[in-house]
Amino acid sequence: MRLIKQNFERDGSGLVTLFPEEPEDMWYAYNLIRPKDLLRASALRRVVTESATGSTSSTRVHTTFTIRVESLDFDPQSSQLHVSGRIAEETKFTKVGQYHTLDLELQRNFTLTKDGEEAWDSVARGIIKEACDPVRSADVWAVVMQEGLANLAVLTGARTVLRQRVEVSIPRKRGGRASDHDKGLEKFFQTTLDTLLRQIDLNESKPILLASPGFTASSFQKFIIDTATRTGNKALMAQKANLVVVHSSSGHLHALNEILQTPEVTARLKDTQYAREGKLMDEFMTLLRKDDGRAWYGPGEVEKAVEKGAVGRGGGVLLISNALFRAQDVAIRRRWVRLVDKVRDVEGGEVRTLSSEHESGKRLDGLGGIAAILTFPLDDLDEEDEGEEESEISNGNTNGIRVV
Repeated sequence: MRLIKQNFERDGSGLVTLFPEEPEDMWYAYNLIRPKDLLRASALRRVVTESATGSTSSTRVHTTFTIRVESLDFDPQSSQLHVSGRIAEETKFTKVGQYHTLDLELQRNFTLTKDGEEAWDSVARGIIKEACDPVRSADVWAVVMQEGLANLAVLTGARTVLRQRVEVSIPRKRGGRASDHDKGLEKFFQTTLDTLLRQIDLNESKPILLASPGFTASSFQKFIIDTATRTGNKALMAQKANLVVVHSSSGHLHALNEILQTPEVTARLKDTQYAREGKLMDEFMTLLRKDDGRAWYGPGEVEKAVEKGAVGRGGGVLLISNALFRAQDVAIRRRWVRLVDKVRDVEGGEVRTLSSEHESGKRLDGLGGIAAILTFPLDDLDEEDEGEEESEISNGNTNGIRVV
């Protein structure tokens, strides 16, 4: 993503013009654009004209529209972003109030305007900074496989995307018919390699993880090298150093979580955002199992820990899912933004916003989307909530509390 123009007012309103350069940029745009924002971008619209004789004709015109955003639709597989809303500025072809859907395109500017106090909050500005960072973490390819099944995925700084699934029927080894199994396995490897080569750029040097139960991954690695040697494919042979074979419990995509915890993979990916976030989630889960009061999750518990100054300098870490910042209610979003600002700017703690499209982010979403590693132990934060509810019931205040 390239930043073309930026103009923020003191009250937090303002606009930015951005130039998306690669599919990953659409993911950042999806997290940046909110309902009620003004979005200006070029688009095609069908225009119906009527002649003097009463006949009509339809043409498609390319022009620029400004809409007041109402909804967004993001396709993670194709990285396409569709933004719908009402026309906010009249044009030659449209009137104010008409509905239109803008399909944001690569290599075309779009301008986003946010009105109102604190509209461009620290989280929104952070998304722009990360999206426009030229040293953003490089992609990592992964082939998670077992005999007859291969899942090809790409890991970026923001998400994990399944690009292709390969399924090939392989005959079982029976009696003297082992050759049928070998032919089926070779066909499976060739299909998987052909699919992988259609996805990756052999001129780039990025890790390619090959993971499977048993010896399927190592056999596939040997097949790749043998194919490169036999065909004289120098570009493919140059990828030999990037192939990392690792064991997994299955050939399904969810096995990526355990794959990324293995020492050989951690060593290769130690500088990527994904690896750092995965390590923090592992550390959190370890502390949670110890049950020593240094790991808490859930909105109420984490907010109380922050209020007590336990998520600050000296090792405090706030883990928060980016899904929380996509809340339709402005007040709910502001709640999380202020919590992030307090931990980072006031308490001096570390804040990690995890992508809900990564395995680490999905693990966090399963805990309510928010967790914290504390600098000192706190006990019974959840019991305080129960005590407050009991007190409200005893006082006759059952607002928001269901008594059965």
